[in-house]
Amino acid sequence: MYSIAIDGPAGAGKSTIAKTIAKKLEFIYVDTGAMYRAMALYFIRHEIDPKDEEAINKACPDIHVSINYEDGVQQVLLNGENVNGLIRTEEVGNMASKTSAYKMVRATLLDLQRNLAKTANILMDGRDIGTNVLPNADLKIYLTASSKVRAERRYKELVEKGVEADFDKIEEDIIIRDRQDMEREIAPLKQAEDAVLVDSSDMTIEEVVDAIVAEFEKVK
Repeated sequence: MYSIAIDGPAGAGKSTIAKTIAKKLEFIYVDTGAMYRAMALYFIRHEIDPKDEEAINKACPDIHVSINYEDGVQQVLLNGENVNGLIRTEEVGNMASKTSAYKMVRATLLDLQRNLAKTANILMDGRDIGTNVLPNADLKIYLTASSKVRAERRYKELVEKGVEADFDKIEEDIIIRDRQDMEREIAPLKQAEDAVLVDSSDMTIEEVVDAIVAEFEKVK
């Protein structure tokens, strides 16, 4: 079994890149961010304050997140409900960034993530895959881009969907989220010592995919 870990900050294009590579290598793609977003959706629905760690911890045993694959596409289930179409909002993303710092939230998902890696060739992306979830991954990538480039991508994505967007606010949110992810006590976002750094600021998706596939060929 092979495993590839892709870590990096919000908006670096991890999911798009990871899905493309997984398809190319015929690996199963696991979007760990989607799992945290599913938990965040639960907290929002139950009006739990992200600062109230006690309430978060109390809710965790009632949350079951699982992954299904339909036609090779990951479906995220929250207590049996497919929430794929509900977890990509800014509100959910911000809640996920705040609540994923808690030990109980991470522990709830860690076993599921590690068990997936035992059953198939997988490509997993997130914030702490190479450093914490899959420390023995065959290949670790740290994928990043400048906050300006990441904000531009997000702005374009929202405008194309017909959503009103404020570029400066998006960049500010990205910078705040980076700080939250990098400074949290539990499993902070950082480049693993043995990870390959890929800065996608001036690269196309195809160039990033080719660069990572080339790195995988070296470790096979």
